[in-house]
Amino acid sequence: MIHNVTVSELKELLDNNADITLIDCREQGEWDEARIEQAKLIPLSDFQNQYSEILKDKDAKILIHCRSGKRSLQACQILMQEGYSNLSNIEGGILAWDENGFPILR
Repeated sequence: MIHNVTVSELKELLDNNADITLIDCREQGEWDEARIEQAKLIPLSDFQNQYSEILKDKDAKILIHCRSGKRSLQACQILMQEGYSNLSNIEGGILAWDENGFPILR
């Protein structure tokens, strides 16, 4: 099952140093323009080839974001098919994160 998490919920998890893995599945150029500090980049275009190197624990709490929420849902679906069990899609992606005034590295 894929959970939906708001950017406010994500901010709270990060502020509390929750044991999560935050993945950004946008492309390198988008990442270079703006990113959430705690995120790791796995571009959706190469997701199948890269995810297993970074996401070794299939039971870990993994949250995925993109620009608006569509690509991250695709990434969640890929991981779900591979047996990952604790997946969350960030609603609204980095656009919603930015709109809420949360910190972005530029």
